[in-house]
Amino acid sequence: MSKNIIICGVGGQGTVLAAKVLSQAAISKGERVLSAETIGMAQRGGSVVSHVRIGDAFSPLVPQGQADVLIAFEAAEAVRNIDFLKPDGTVIVNKKIVQPVTASLSGKAFDEKEMIDYLQKRAAKVVAVDTEEACRELKSSKIVNMVLLGAASRAGLIPKDELASAIKMLVKPDFLELNLKAIEWSK
Repeated sequence: MSKNIIICGVGGQGTVLAAKVLSQAAISKGERVLSAETIGMAQRGGSVVSHVRIGDAFSPLVPQGQADVLIAFEAAEAVRNIDFLKPDGTVIVNKKIVQPVTASLSGKAFDEKEMIDYLQKRAAKVVAVDTEEACRELKSSKIVNMVLLGAASRAGLIPKDELASAIKMLVKPDFLELNLKAIEWSK
């Protein structure tokens, strides 16, 4: 069975590691994986989009309207990338909005509720995650990526044990316990 996943966010949020974890979990099961990232502006807080294709695919890029799942580390990035999602697809979205400089300068801030409402009109299922609460409870701001992967696991994207195995292979030992707690967090 093929699965197309788009992971999007802003530079520095851990989107690339999340894509590597999903890819490694599939590879460990013997599945074929193609992936690609657009990370040129990531170092400046710009958009980052990772494509992960598991199973039969001939290109690493997910075509528009073909993603089974959109994992968005930021609500505005979910809105920007919603056209990748299939009509019956699932969105896993961080409720937190990272206001771009242009919004701050213009005085027109992005609104979380407005973004989530828009996503709910465009996707079959939307799982909105309060990562700020997770960061407070787990006492780290560096676990947003794993909290969102945990939410994707609970939504049926990947079994939690496969996710944990991939994390053990890819995450530095000093951060392993924290990342494993993060995939378990839910509210």
